[in-house]
Amino acid sequence: MSVPATSITSPSPVWDGPGAPAQPRRQFDWHALLWLMVFPKKRHRIALTVPGLFLMALALGIGTAAYNTASNILFLTLSLLLACLLLSGLLSWFNLMGACWRLRTEGPWRSGHETLVSVDVHNQKRWLPTYSLWFELATQPRRIPEPEDIGRELKMREILAAAEKHITRGLIHLPERVDAGSTTTLSWNVRPARRGEAWVDLLAVGSLFPFGFLKKSLGTELRQPVLVWPAQVEYQWIGATAARGGAQGRRTSRAGTGDDLLALRKYQMGDSHRLIHWKASARLGRMMVRQFAAETHDGYELYLDPSAAIWVRPEQFELVCSLAATLAEDLFASGRLRAVRIEGGPGRDIRRVRDLEAWLDDLARLTPQPAQGAGSREQGSQQTHNVITFAPEGARGVTAYVDGRKTASA
Repeated sequence: MSVPATSITSPSPVWDGPGAPAQPRRQFDWHALLWLMVFPKKRHRIALTVPGLFLMALALGIGTAAYNTASNILFLTLSLLLACLLLSGLLSWFNLMGACWRLRTEGPWRSGHETLVSVDVHNQKRWLPTYSLWFELATQPRRIPEPEDIGRELKMREILAAAEKHITRGLIHLPERVDAGSTTTLSWNVRPARRGEAWVDLLAVGSLFPFGFLKKSLGTELRQPVLVWPAQVEYQWIGATAARGGAQGRRTSRAGTGDDLLALRKYQMGDSHRLIHWKASARLGRMMVRQFAAETHDGYELYLDPSAAIWVRPEQFELVCSLAATLAEDLFASGRLRAVRIEGGPGRDIRRVRDLEAWLDDLARLTPQPAQGAGSREQGSQQTHNVITFAPEGARGVTAYVDGRKTASA
């Protein structure tokens, strides 16, 4: 069971490219144009394709025959071939001139789930459309894990191959032309494999327009940070007798999903529209929602100790992060999640979707911590009833306990 979530905040996307609005317009200069043709900007490349290479070889052969035979027809043929190659370069330059693009990430990101990355393409030219662009994208974690065979000396090729395993690359093409003054959006479906902080990069924009003789590529520096939440895992719930925080039907002053009205508060993003108190909203001039009391016997608190002494195996640590995230979502959806806490940090009451997303963000950034002192460990263990803790089970499994009783396993 999953919970609807809003997108994770990220820097607003910016436009890049020859026609980007932020770039100042310069006066046309033939000297600068010729200099850029000879020495293009960094990461801007023009390369011959296989048809272009055949065209050059054919032009060289016809030129040699025309020089040896002094045939005007062969010289005319050579001129047409060279003009075709020159026209290809000019049309490719006009095609990219005035075009700009930006990178947008749709959230939230989750390990093992497909996520959408969008590229907006805008044509600022007045009359000419833009054709046949392709975009090269990649996602990679901010910190690429070290190779497993760190005990022996690795070659540079092996190090690069190990790092490439954590990089996901994609190529999307512009299916149709972009008319002058219009904008289109391209989508790339990516499935992140690991939780944690990651980058989404737009590496290059290229084109084979118009004849495919030349391959022009413009390097970009567009980058968006994303946060990948832990994957959802299957688990077995055994804790039918775990909840014993209070008597049946008794209420508490803590906010929750009970039947007794606790208070009225200001509407916040993520609140259900069914909770809006219309009369109070009309009287106060702002949106107000009802806040109900919660039943004490239905409330759970999640407590996770990320000590490296407990979680020795990396795969078990990833599993406990996924189990803690899945349990939090399922308990929140059923109205039985009271609070969450990570050892060494403050506790967080879970009242709305934003609080749950903050917990998932913490789990996405979580790494094994050095062993805590005995005093800190005892302080963390002195909790109220219905506290769910986690411990390794065997070499691969993870078990959740409620007040010392086994309640779930994955």
